[in-house]
Amino acid sequence: MQSKRIRLGILTPSSNTALEPMTAAMLSELPHVSAHFARFTVTEIALSEQALGQFEVSRILTAARQLADARVDVIGWSGTSAGWLGFERDQALCRQITQATGIPATTSVLALNEIFEKTCVRRLGLVSPYTDDVQQRIVRNYEKLGIECVAERHLGLRDNFSFAEVPDTQLAIMMREAAFARPDAVTTFCTNLHAAHLVRAFEMATDIPAYDTVATVVWKALRMVGVDMRPLARWGRLFAFECDVMRAT
Repeated sequence: MQSKRIRLGILTPSSNTALEPMTAAMLSELPHVSAHFARFTVTEIALSEQALGQFEVSRILTAARQLADARVDVIGWSGTSAGWLGFERDQALCRQITQATGIPATTSVLALNEIFEKTCVRRLGLVSPYTDDVQQRIVRNYEKLGIECVAERHLGLRDNFSFAEVPDTQLAIMMREAAFARPDAVTTFCTNLHAAHLVRAFEMATDIPAYDTVATVVWKALRMVGVDMRPLARWGRLFAFECDVMRAT
């Protein structure tokens, strides 16, 4: 018998070219699940007033309402802006999306933080393409959660489009370098990095879990609608861990 069709709505930065094909590749393991995307303008990641203004809630809600027209089952913000804006921003955003559309919502960062809590992550390896000040802001926000960034690598980039141009080989090196301090987990913290497909090889080589922020919002969205994620196990421990442990929670 064919499973019920599930539609995931994904909010996407306008200049992002990585998360859509990566999300589609993950969901290809689940023929009854599809992803549907709505964009809003994001072209640079910085702490300037103009760059921060890209994440003004009304812009995001406009895109969320477009996804609601497709009668999606859940809406996920596949973005990491709460890392530097503050995690409470995503908590409020999810409430506002649901109020505006009647559809439950989640985000990459809230999902990541839930995983950290459930897996008792206290020592983190952080990999991103961002500038020094953005990276430092992310580190400080995790310190407020009691999570120490014991290793980090970043590229000093601010043009959002450029993040997707970072080669696999460079990302793999950055992940391995972040693993030298033996953190509890490593995260590739940006949804315009082609990194999710590197996770399994990294985990096998280091025995350290890796959580990519494109994958975390997919994980949480699927969990919210009760989809069996065992077919996604090749994308890393995140999905296998769901099968083994999280279903009991």
